[in-house]
Order: sequence, then C-alpha cells, then structure tokens
Amino acid sequence: MKKNLGIAVLCCVIILGVLAGIKALQIKTLMAQSRQPAPETVTVFQVQQETWESVLTAVGSLVAVQGTTIAAELAGKVVSIAFEPGTIVQQGDLLVQQDISAETAQLRSAEAAVELARITLERSRKLTAEGTIAQADFDSAEAQYKQATAQADNLRALIAKKTIRAPFSGLTGIRLVNVGQMLSAGDALVSLQSLDPLYVNFSLPQQQLARLRLGLPVRVVSDALPDRTITGTITAINPQVEPSTRTVTVQATVRNTDLMFRAGMFVSVTVVLPEQETVLAVPATAVLNAPYSDSVFIVEDRPAQPDGTPSKVVRQQFVRLGTRRGDFVAITAGLNQGDTVVSTGVFKLRNGQAVTIDNSLAPEFKLAPTPSNR
Repeated sequence: MKKNLGIAVLCCVIILGVLAGIKALQIKTLMAQSRQPAPETVTVFQVQQETWESVLTAVGSLVAVQGTTIAAELAGKVVSIAFEPGTIVQQGDLLVQQDISAETAQLRSAEAAVELARITLERSRKLTAEGTIAQADFDSAEAQYKQATAQADNLRALIAKKTIRAPFSGLTGIRLVNVGQMLSAGDALVSLQSLDPLYVNFSLPQQQLARLRLGLPVRVVSDALPDRTITGTITAINPQVEPSTRTVTVQATVRNTDLMFRAGMFVSVTVVLPEQETVLAVPATAVLNAPYSDSVFIVEDRPAQPDGTPSKVVRQQFVRLGTRRGDFVAITAGLNQGDTVVSTGVFKLRNGQAVTIDNSLAPEFKLAPTPSNR
C-alpha cells in the first residue's frame, strides 16, 4: 500500500515538473519575441554616381537697365496728361503738357523779330559790299540777328521743357499729377522703367573670382514667380573686392520678354560654369540631420533566421554633405557607389534595426522638381 502511494506521488511530481518546464519554455519564448520588435517597412534608394552641372549660387536684386522718375523741370500748370498708368510708351511720346500759352505767344513775337533782323542783315550785307554803309553798321545788324535768334531758341527750349516726353521706351507707373495741378520745379510726375532687358546684381565670395568670366550663362528665379525662370549672361564684374565682406559684385543682363519680373525684386541667381562635377547623390529625405553629424541608414543583409527566411538590418553611417540639387544632396564622404540607403522615414530607425523593403509607395525624386501644390 505504501509502495503504491509513493509511486503515485513520484508520478505526480514528474508530471508537474514536465508541465513547469513547458510553461517556462513558453514564457522564455514570449519574452524573446517581445525583445525583438517586428521589422520596420522602409523604402530604399541605391546610390549611383551622377554628373551634375557645376554652378555657383547667390541672391541678388533686379535693376532696370534704364529707370527714372520723370519730374517737372519748370514750374507751371498741367493742361493735359497723355499717358495711361501701367502702359508701355515709346521714346519721345508725350507724357504731360504744361501750360505754354504765354511762351507760344512770345515765340511768335520772337520769330517775327528774327525775320526782321534777317532782312536787315541781308540789306546791310549788300550795302556794305557797295560801300554805302560802314562796317560797324553791318556788325550791329549781324549782332541783332543773332540776339533775336537766341531769344527765339530760348523760348523754344522753355516750351520743350514744359512739353514733357518719354526719354526712353518703358513701362509707366502710377501717375502722380492731375490736370489743372500747379507744379513746382522737381515735382515727380510718373515712374518710367525699361524692363526688357533687366540687370541682376549679386555678390560672390572672392574665392570664386577665378571661376568667373564675362559671358557665363545665368538663371534667375524669384519666389514671387516660382514657375518662371529668366536667363542671361554675365556682362560686368566689379574690378575691386568689397573689403568689409570680401565679396565681388557681379552684374548679369537677363531677358524679360513678358515683363513679369520687376526692378527691385529679390531673386535667386545660378551661374552655370562650363565644367561638370561627378557626385554620389542620395535623396535629401535619406539624410538624418543632427547637430553632431549627418547620417544615413545603409541596408545590409544578415544571416538567415532559424526558420530559413532571410532578413535585412540597417546600419547608421555618418556622412559629409555637399551641394543640394532639387530633391537630392551630394555625399562627399561616407558612402560608396551601389550602397542601398533608406530613402524615407529615417527618423524612426535605429542602428541594427530589422527592416523590410517596400518601394511601392516610394516618392519620385527629381533634380528639378516642379511641385503642383505650390
């Protein structure tokens, strides 16, 4: 009886031990699984060697080739305005007419005096040739003719100054006068700007001076007109470097056929150099920017899992960045051609993390992006 009871107790102990071992193994497996999170789904980009045009970038301002504020030279009353604000006028077109009634009447009198002086001079010339009058009388007649001519010319100049015309072809601004207004000398009438072509003035560091020369092509864009680009060439380089900034001022002439760009605009300028540069480029979204250093995540293979399925992990690699171009940034150190890097969502990764690749939702990266939702 006692023997049978001992065997039963031993069997119970063995069964309990087996059950406890199975349960411990299950708990250990669950804990191991909890320590290994599910692989993160990422998009990737393969690093390739690309050839980019070599450029210099700067910011500048647009300046009218010819631009001024038309002002009155003489005091007078405005009797007519011959232009519409915001329209194109040609050189010599009448803009504003001041009252010239008094000058016109005086001019008629002066022209009559000129004619009389001319007749007198011709008569004196004949009489002098015949010896009828003295040479002094002829000289007096000649002087009177010249004085009368000068007086008439002076009145014509006054009339011309009160007949205000466009000194060059251009676009008029908002008129600043009204018919009947009394003007003083120097009062502004209207702004006149010649907008095609335009000058763009910008500065570059003195280190780039050796790469500059006249005739290099430039591209100009403005955040006010992001879908438009105007082009031109460098036409002037300042002979001196600014001692305070150690920069050299450059001027380019650009075409502005549709007159959309205006003088005074702040613009971005790209100078296209003749040489090309070879770079390793990755999408800008592949770079994890940090104060201590920039980095990317390289996707690498790791040994297959016990179930035989292959897996991939990411390795954080510190890099040195170069120039940016569109959606891409050049890598000057830290990567090799053919490396596969994570292209989006790098902020949620850590070194050694398991990943799976799915490029079905990968965005399209371009060197010259044209976003439609500006």
